[in-house]
Amino acid sequence: MTSARKRKNEEGFTLIETMVALAMFLVICGTMFGLLNSSQARYHTESQVLSSFQQARLGMDQIVRDADDSGYPPFDNFSVLPSGCSVSQPCAAYANSPIAWHPGYMSLTPCLIGTAGGGTCQTPGDFDVVFEENPNNTFVQWIRYQLVGTTLYRGVAQKSNGGSAWAALSNGSQMFPYVTDVMNNASATQIAQFQASYPSMFPGGVPQPIFQYYCANPAAPPATILCQNAVGNVTINGVQVPADSPQNVTDVEITLIVQTPQVDAQTGAPRLVELNGRGHRVIPNQ
Repeated sequence: MTSARKRKNEEGFTLIETMVALAMFLVICGTMFGLLNSSQARYHTESQVLSSFQQARLGMDQIVRDADDSGYPPFDNFSVLPSGCSVSQPCAAYANSPIAWHPGYMSLTPCLIGTAGGGTCQTPGDFDVVFEENPNNTFVQWIRYQLVGTTLYRGVAQKSNGGSAWAALSNGSQMFPYVTDVMNNASATQIAQFQASYPSMFPGGVPQPIFQYYCANPAAPPATILCQNAVGNVTINGVQVPADSPQNVTDVEITLIVQTPQVDAQTGAPRLVELNGRGHRVIPNQ
């Protein structure tokens, strides 16, 4: 009787119990590995976003600094004009304008700024701008930013008397890739895809300007207004110019929309970062 009781107490797990335990173990392991893969995918995606953000942030900071420094030294910084300079031609000794516009550079009838294809300026434009400045107190420079495809290029050239910023800084000549995967000028198909994940981006479903220009407002307040909305004339260097001309630019608003090189590892959707900045010209209209 005692021997039979011992044998009964020494019985192990049944096959069904073993199978149930094994199934539970596999479910737990599967869940753990699934969470691990999900975490790795999320980490990989966020690393890409951070890298794109840092690249765009560096680009944004430099553009803002260039806008802040533009327009110096102004025309009236000299009691006597340097040799080779005249009122009617661009001079390498001073900045004729914060923005070196085209066409009509230093013309008495300058081009007019518009947005989304408006206005008569080829630059400044939605995706192209040339700043004129003297950052090192030695000579005036032209600094150009131009979006070509999805790459924002930057170039620097020393200003020359009567010269052309567009001849000195054309794509392939002194222009170098600066920020890549810039999607501001995306196609309608791409914008629709982006808005599925980022409904607040690309208002109106249209490309978003990298550069928007604010001019001193003759009818202030407000003190500044989008240049294409400025009405009337302003006096700059003793000359009346239209309020919506590049000579009257005081602020440049910058928007950079950058896409990560790979899609979201979890959803397969594109990942974008948007940065906004604003440069303010320190030198007032003279």
